[in-house]
Amino acid sequence: MPAIESFRELEDALGYHFRDQALLQKALTHSSHAHERRTGEVNEQLEFLGDAILGFVISDSLFRQYPDFTEGELSKLKGFFVSSANLVKYSEQLSLGRYLHLGRGEEKTGGRSKQALLVDAFEAILGAMYLDGGLDAPRKLILRFAGSQISEIGGISGQFLDFKTALQEFLQSRSLGSCRYTLTGEAGPAHQKLFTVEVEFQDDIIARGIGLTKRAAEQAAAKQALEVLKRDDGSKIQQVDGTRIL
Repeated sequence: MPAIESFRELEDALGYHFRDQALLQKALTHSSHAHERRTGEVNEQLEFLGDAILGFVISDSLFRQYPDFTEGELSKLKGFFVSSANLVKYSEQLSLGRYLHLGRGEEKTGGRSKQALLVDAFEAILGAMYLDGGLDAPRKLILRFAGSQISEIGGISGQFLDFKTALQEFLQSRSLGSCRYTLTGEAGPAHQKLFTVEVEFQDDIIARGIGLTKRAAEQAAAKQALEVLKRDDGSKIQQVDGTRIL
């Protein structure tokens, strides 16, 4: 079982320190561990609560930022942000696998890296944070991971600054070659798809964008990639009509 010191490391990563440490311990306890120890302290109820909190925070953020989107568009976007594929990435960034309380069987079969267990633990932690300190703490954690992408979703229509061109000009001005856009996901019916596009530069994926059209997803990904490369380059980003661009 993780020591109190390791809990402190996890709390630092979460950006939240629990008043009731037992809640955090419960959030990290898988049923296999509880069955071996014959205790009732498992994370399943907290997972249920955390799933609802995650859905609410994402829905609230989407609703406020995109009041003109239809219910179907909002639902599709929510499904993307609460998907296991996203949540497991958040869990890995927090190194949750290190802190799980597992039974011997799960430990032997690689439970610390199993996607389902990591996702369950992430949701359970959200529930534990809510019980310990209210909605503000889990909201901050969720938006720390998802907030930037929510803010940069490309809609079906609307005016875009050409971030793809800006990105290419930035690379060319430094003789850095070019980047590659890859469509990595399409979800939903033909008339209402959600697209995911990744930007690859020098064999690394440096940004990912989502949008309600392929073009919108490419522009969102290019915008993120441009910001990443400018930050690494140390150059200044000018403001054009409230939007960051070269």
